[in-house]
This record gives sequence, C-alpha cells and structure tokens, in this order.
Amino acid sequence: MDPRIERIKNAADYLTGVLAGRQPEIGIVLGSGLGKLADQIADPLVIPYKDIPGFPVSTAIGHKGNFIIGVLGGKTVIAMQGRIHYYEGYGMDLVVLPIRVMMSLGIGKLFVSNAAGGVSFQLHVGDLMVIKDHINFLPNPLIGPNLDYLGPRFPDMTRPYDPALIKLAKDIAAEKGIDLKEGVYVGGTGPSYETPAEYKYFRLIGGDAVGMSTIPEVIAARHAGVPVFGISVITNEAHDDYAEDYVNDGDDVVTAANAAADKMTGLIREMIERL
Repeated sequence: MDPRIERIKNAADYLTGVLAGRQPEIGIVLGSGLGKLADQIADPLVIPYKDIPGFPVSTAIGHKGNFIIGVLGGKTVIAMQGRIHYYEGYGMDLVVLPIRVMMSLGIGKLFVSNAAGGVSFQLHVGDLMVIKDHINFLPNPLIGPNLDYLGPRFPDMTRPYDPALIKLAKDIAAEKGIDLKEGVYVGGTGPSYETPAEYKYFRLIGGDAVGMSTIPEVIAARHAGVPVFGISVITNEAHDDYAEDYVNDGDDVVTAANAAADKMTGLIREMIERL
C-alpha cells in the first residue's frame, strides 16, 4: 500500500473510533491567532494531534495543535485548531494530511482561514479579506504519484474558491454591516517574513495579501472535489514604504488576528447555519 494512503487510513480509523458515531459535515482550518472560533463549537470533543497515529504536530505561534469536533451553526464540524506548515520542516504529504483525513471522515465543504499581510494599499490591519484566487510559491502537494482514489492527475483550478460560498459570505456581510474585502492571496514558504522588494513584486503581479499557508490545503481539497471558502485576517500592512525602525513581529500578528476574530467567527458561523 502507498505509505501516504496508509497514513491517511490509520489516522482516519483512529478518529472514527474516537468520534463514536459523530459525522463531520464541514471542515474548518483555524490559522494564527484565529482559534477563537473553536470556543463557539458546542459539545466539543478535543483530540490532540500528538494522539493521532502518524500525525504531525503543529509548532507555529498561536497554533494549539488539536482537532475539535462538535456543533457550530447547527452542523457537526471538525476544526483544526492550528495547521501544519511547510516551514516547520514537514513534507507536503504531511502538510495536507489533516485535510485528506477530514475528507476521509466525510466533510463536504472546507473553510480555511489565515493571518496575512496586506500587500494591497487598500488593506489595513483588522480587515477581513475573502480569498477569490491565489498565487502559489509553495511546492504543490500533488507532486509525485497521483492518489487516483482522491482525484485526477491534473485537477482543474479555475475556481479554487467556491463562488457560491463567496456570494453567501458577501450577502451575510452586507446584512450585518461587516466590511468585507476581497482579493488574491499569495502563498510563500516562510518562515522569514518577506522583504519590501518582495511585497512590491507580489502587488505588481496581482497579489493583495501574503502568507505562509493555506494554498496546499486548498489544492488538496479541490483535487478531491471539495468546495472551499477562504478568508484572511489582515494582521499587518505588508507595504514597501516602512519607517526605518519598523519590524514584523510574530506576536503582533497573533494579537491583531485575535482582535479581528470576533467578526470572522460571526461570519463563518452564520454561513454554516445557512448551508
């Protein structure tokens, strides 16, 4: 058996036993400092990644490293309280393993969130940006022998982020008076923050926000035909006109993400209620 398939199966079998009949309908990935949504999940069952066979452990700032299974918006959800990053030293098979395990458990939709730097001059700290498309500078998780049981060798990425879910988010935001931006997310490897010249380059090629995650998860989900909704919390203004004493700080990113988390939490909960 392909070791990737075996790893997915072993993790999914373990979780199936622990879930004791619960059937997750929706998967959620909570990025840096965005764990507040987990507090909204009713009747939660917390499963640390370290307890799951063959599972990587999240080491990033603000990532607790748990699956949380419970009820949100009237639906059974499985949420990743912290994701796995390429910059932590994990191969792409492990970066997307949690997504493939959630799909094995039966999720029909995936919500992904992240903290990102606002490359566009129109984005400011605390803004919420719906991801309409992305530009990928990370290794593609589909490189290598194709897992045919998951999806095709060459999956279509014309609409990586589901138009119907984006419309639903916009409708809810309009009703609730939430200022919701929309843009293109650029994904890089990290862990160093980008240089001012790189920020300028990303803006010139059509990027609006930049981060170090998300895109591999989206590719893995779309490979298997799972619709995706993505949203970024803008935690710093990633411009190329800094003051001489400016520095990017990981703790500041988490603080800014926490401040915007209430808006994002309400939006995602309402979206799930209406699905």
